[in-house]
Amino acid sequence: MKEVKDRQLLAEYMELHRLDSVFNEQLIQHMCLYSFDPGELICSQGETPQYLYVLVKGKIKVYNTSPEGKTLMISSKTALEVIGDIEYIQEAEFINSVEAVTPVWMITIHHRWLKMYGKDHTPLLQFLLKIITEKFYRKSNALSFNLMYPVEVRLASYILSVSIEASDAMFSGELRTSDLRDAANLIGTSYRHLNRVIQQLCQEGILERSRGMIYIKDKERLMTIAGRK
Repeated sequence: MKEVKDRQLLAEYMELHRLDSVFNEQLIQHMCLYSFDPGELICSQGETPQYLYVLVKGKIKVYNTSPEGKTLMISSKTALEVIGDIEYIQEAEFINSVEAVTPVWMITIHHRWLKMYGKDHTPLLQFLLKIITEKFYRKSNALSFNLMYPVEVRLASYILSVSIEASDAMFSGELRTSDLRDAANLIGTSYRHLNRVIQQLCQEGILERSRGMIYIKDKERLMTIAGRK
């Protein structure tokens, strides 16, 4: 984590995501901009939060670790997103760990300033309510989708969503095989079964697996499987 001491860049991110209408002047004065490298932890499960994080650029992944050391991928997120919102409202420890997938930029605000200048600021409270309810809405939809559709459909939808999310040019129609365990967790299946489905799609000429990567060979048919055509 590195502080980016560039108030102009912070102001540009604020304007890009229309955050000027959310945070008042007192809070803006105490905001900081931080950058994180890929693979760097932003927060750890069980830690006591001190800051509210606003993701303004880059991609992160959210995961949970069991007492036995097993890791469950919860989601991947791109801007605009807030980390630590539920924990701030509940005054609780971090529920999950959050890690940078790409280079990431976060705006941070310390809890003491939020409590001092934000607890009665209606635009901020409405913003947090909107963010939190959207999280629960997405989680409910994902749970329903994983229960109602076969793995082939879920995998096709996941690969396409990754290609859409990676608007920062990190995606070129491919997926690392090292990411498959996370993908299996996200779509609610086993790593072994996911590999069987990938093998079948490769045999059908829709995907290709080579040198630790999975490539999309026929995006039109993949979209048909996902129900997007």
